[in-house]
Amino acid sequence: MREILIVGGGYAGFYAAWGLEKKLRRGEARVTVVDPRPYMTYQPFLPEVVAGSVEARHAAVSLRRHLHRTRLIAGTVTGIRHQDRTVTVRPDSGPDYELSYDVLVVTAGAVTRTFAIPGLGEEAFGLKHVEEAVAIRDRLLTSFDRAATLPRGPERRRLLTVTFVGGGFSGVEGFGELLSLATALLRHYPELSAEELRFHLVEARGRILPEVGDGPGAWVVRSLRRRGAQVHLNTQLVSAEHGHIVLSNSEEFDSGLLVWTAGNAANPIVHNHTDLPVDERGLLTVRADLRVGTQDAPLEDVWAAGDDAAVPDLAAGRPGAHTVPNAQHAVRQGRLLAKNILATLRGRAVKDYVHHGLGVVATLGLGRGIFQYRRLVIKGFPAWLMHRGYHVLAVPTWERKVRVFAVWATAVLYGRDVVSLASVQRPREAFVAGGNPRRGERSADVPVR
Repeated sequence: MREILIVGGGYAGFYAAWGLEKKLRRGEARVTVVDPRPYMTYQPFLPEVVAGSVEARHAAVSLRRHLHRTRLIAGTVTGIRHQDRTVTVRPDSGPDYELSYDVLVVTAGAVTRTFAIPGLGEEAFGLKHVEEAVAIRDRLLTSFDRAATLPRGPERRRLLTVTFVGGGFSGVEGFGELLSLATALLRHYPELSAEELRFHLVEARGRILPEVGDGPGAWVVRSLRRRGAQVHLNTQLVSAEHGHIVLSNSEEFDSGLLVWTAGNAANPIVHNHTDLPVDERGLLTVRADLRVGTQDAPLEDVWAAGDDAAVPDLAAGRPGAHTVPNAQHAVRQGRLLAKNILATLRGRAVKDYVHHGLGVVATLGLGRGIFQYRRLVIKGFPAWLMHRGYHVLAVPTWERKVRVFAVWATAVLYGRDVVSLASVQRPREAFVAGGNPRRGERSADVPVR
């Protein structure tokens, strides 16, 4: 059998493997997916995971539950040598080893782009994975618990200060949802007041949400400011050492929570550890049919899609345009990958990727959103409903759709959970604190029955 190796189990990789499973004939080819995580993260739900509107596990789609005929390897690809048709895999345990392939699919995804800013690596959270979204929510809830026991002063002010850096979709949606959660929490904390909340959104450009027009983007800024947030445009983060935020506009303050969402960068595997062609941004050079290579010189049996591929945007109508790195494109590219790979296996013609956008929609917190399709702009509650409706339909598998919808329906009756589970990040702390007596000894603080 021909070996089809998929590097990365994100949107494009998951949908490519899923599509191949459904269409491959028995004995025609074997599909292998290599990814360090056992699930695909549905990233549009991460802001709602931050706010507690979606359960963390419901934003993760298990690979083993849905890819029944695919070989799954828990590990990271650290090198690709197409000249030898091998990749190097670093498993979760054990030594590195090599895998051979006949057909290679690179869907490794992008990584969070960071800069050498003092304190950033020590203080900031990203917002690309479920674990990060859960940690951000727990940090806020824990900060409220601690602030409620303190008198007014610098430490209480620090705990109730939140800073997001990056005004793209991920940053604005996460910021809006966390602001909505913090405002809702106040009714459970009579010791705290809305005037004590400090939410800062920092964006280096002169506007936020570049995917929408200037008018809708300005409306979002006004909306956030009306809710008490401070939006700093044309501003950069200069330092974050020990939680002390210094901005390029000379403002300084202490922040108990810092979230970095300032864009993506090429995956180091693609950029530095492969003999495949890459462009000046470190993305794989890809043709419109998703084969790696140029229009005149495609590489045989190598495909790529998603955030680490520079896929030509034929729908844009201008030369040199590439598809933007978002879920809408990655899902559709993954489906086309499966169809085109099958076509080449069976000697049929492949198709180019052409997708005309359905518009953009963003949540800004519970009951608030914005939608734009060309000149049509919808704001507020209707846009928020459109956001939820679109994504509950877009999340893969009916099992996940039902689970997400059930949580939303429950929240209508009982509201969101406001319990912090930050202690799960240190699961042995209580055990160790209990003294862990040796055999034959009794802990003085633990009753014996």
